[in-house]
Amino acid sequence: MTEIVNLNKTKKDRERTAKKAEADLNASKFGRTKGERLAETTRQGRAKQQLDQLKFEDE
Repeated sequence: MTEIVNLNKTKKDRERTAKKAEADLNASKFGRTKGERLAETTRQGRAKQQLDQLKFEDE
């Protein structure tokens, strides 16, 4: 005898797996981790600050 399977649960599991695969693909394509975004912001801030320090102002 075969096992009785709830078709709704099977369908939901299949859809969940498909959404997870799509999310992983999009994350690898577009996403950056919070640490990477924070590091980039910090790097840009330091570069701007350094350029501002080197800037000559006409008085």
